[in-house]
Amino acid sequence: MSESPPIRVAVIGGGCAAMAAAWELSRPEHEGRYELTVYQVGWRLGGKGASGRGPGDRIEEHGFHIWMGWYENAFRLMRECYAEGDRDPRACRLAEWTDAFRPDQEVGVMEETEGGWRPWAGAFPPQPGQPGDPIEDYRPFTVVDHMVRAVGLLRHLLLLAQQRDASEGLPPCTAQVPPTREELADNLARALRYGGLLTGAALLEWLRTLETLLGSLGVYGTWPVLRVLDLVASSAQSVLAASIREDAELQRIWWCFDVILAGLRGSIRHGLAFDPRGFDAIDDYDCSEWLLLHGASQESVDSAFVRGMHDLAFAYTPESPHRPRLSAAQALRGAIRVLWTYRGALFYKMQAGMGDVVFAPLHEVLSRRGVKFEFFHRLENLRVGEDGHGLHVRALDFDVQARVKGGGEYRPLVDVDGLPCWPSAPDLSQLEGADFAGWDFESHWDERKVDTKTLEVGRDFDLVVLGVGLGAVPHVASELLERDPRWRDQCERVETVATQSVQLWMREDMESLGWRGGRVNMTAFTKPFETWADMTHLRGEEEHADRVRSIAYLASSFETGESPPRSDREHPERERQRVRRNAIEFLNRDVAALWPKAGGSEGFCWETLVPADGGESPGDESAIDGQYVRVNVNPSDRYVLSVPGSAKFRISPLDTGFDNLTACGDWTACGVHGGCVEAAVISGLLAAHALCGSPALEDIVGYDGP
Repeated sequence: MSESPPIRVAVIGGGCAAMAAAWELSRPEHEGRYELTVYQVGWRLGGKGASGRGPGDRIEEHGFHIWMGWYENAFRLMRECYAEGDRDPRACRLAEWTDAFRPDQEVGVMEETEGGWRPWAGAFPPQPGQPGDPIEDYRPFTVVDHMVRAVGLLRHLLLLAQQRDASEGLPPCTAQVPPTREELADNLARALRYGGLLTGAALLEWLRTLETLLGSLGVYGTWPVLRVLDLVASSAQSVLAASIREDAELQRIWWCFDVILAGLRGSIRHGLAFDPRGFDAIDDYDCSEWLLLHGASQESVDSAFVRGMHDLAFAYTPESPHRPRLSAAQALRGAIRVLWTYRGALFYKMQAGMGDVVFAPLHEVLSRRGVKFEFFHRLENLRVGEDGHGLHVRALDFDVQARVKGGGEYRPLVDVDGLPCWPSAPDLSQLEGADFAGWDFESHWDERKVDTKTLEVGRDFDLVVLGVGLGAVPHVASELLERDPRWRDQCERVETVATQSVQLWMREDMESLGWRGGRVNMTAFTKPFETWADMTHLRGEEEHADRVRSIAYLASSFETGESPPRSDREHPERERQRVRRNAIEFLNRDVAALWPKAGGSEGFCWETLVPADGGESPGDESAIDGQYVRVNVNPSDRYVLSVPGSAKFRISPLDTGFDNLTACGDWTACGVHGGCVEAAVISGLLAAHALCGSPALEDIVGYDGP
């Protein structure tokens, strides 16, 4: 009896989601059952997470990328990849995953006061374990679990407000004998009568009672919980009122306290603990409006604490560039995962570019497993057919941007002092035929090609993993939208936004520039760059480290108008020039609030910047041309937003409506619904499960979908 031929899988795209799907489908346990080919536009993997080495080996990122300690599935993937890659530490400085990712606890927001902008920064305490460790006795995080943890955070904030020792981190939930209904009613009646006179100690006791009530919500019901929340709110404000206006730190604590109370109150009122939709039951609400509806003050909602949450999610649409729009469901889900599901550290910073740390080792190991990579393949059309079994993908039309000499495989990586890395430009010496000078292989608006190719189902492929960005779907898969209204609704209702970023290399360290907040990751600053991070730890990865004393990455959403026709080849460069002007304006006008010694009365001190060749700065605004300025306007590069009411329009990788197609990306229904690495990896795992049943859904940490 002959063995069955392998199942041929065409993977379209090279971002985190597509690579996670390829990783699962190529596992040795499948014994070669799946024959994978990855089709990728241009010369590198990475999608929105791509990076390259530019002049002077400088790391040039697509954006601002920091991994978080709750990325359980993403870290598990990378830990397995580094273990299987088995790099020699004597030859490669990033041989282990712990070499590639280092913990970082510092985070902050910028707060605008009458005296100007002030940083509000601190370190989150380390938590047991490391992301990607096996989870013993794992069960999905429930809404009730999150509410109980939120009350623990309220107790921690109250202890901070009372200037007690909070060095041990969040206090554990206190087990106590639940009161009877009669005892609870009697105690609550007395407390409400004198609630405004409660001491801090009594308030802590009521918070412990609240933990007990939430833990037995099915027994006590919601009424006593809401009454205790009202008691806690009025009493806390009374306890803190005397000092709240005179003490900026206490004011900040109250803002956090007030927002968390509103979140708890709203979760109870909307019955999230009993709704099978979980947090998605409040997806139609805007985050700020929802908090106000449930008792948060306007001052708390306008605080840097809440603004920072919006800025990190790039929550500004082209229609509302100055007013954020963020689903209450995603805001609550995201805040919960960030605050109390991380392990090890809150943040993990990569010790080189994301292309070097993530996609180079993935390419190496996947190639070793037998996965084939077809670079310079731009999908132009996904053709749909229908037979007695239903709708399916019948053909894939590609533009072949370039061919490799001799018909071999393109070798994409370069060696940077022993570390395999992606270059910022393709190696034209490997390509045959045309004069490629000036070609932009990654631009949606550069349609040049050397050939075309059509793959047919049954002859060239059996299954398809569509791993392109959401913005690209209408351009490459319009027939999906024509045949299935769910796809059309998704592309219309799940919105995206362009982003901009700037990387600066400076000859002074941050302290010399006037920054006093430590090596921090900061957001909630002013437009055009609300978010920035000190990335000085990357100095040693690049040439001219002796000339560079600090590195800063800045990022933000970017306002764009209508996308021009594809024949407008100059569009990306025009938009990049707008980002260049934004950067100059920001450095001259705004950066003094961050780095007071970086300029004078006439603006930024341009001599501070170090060009890529390590030489002298020209000393004027043209010095920005020696830095890295980027705009992400390509449809596939646009950031996926979580606007109110959009979650129900996301299509699951488990149910695309086409029998030989799955899709993956942070735009799918993957249980996270936010633009991040973890969402993309979960989606890729779901896509693999859709095709081969592996991994089991219960093994995807944090996935709570159908």
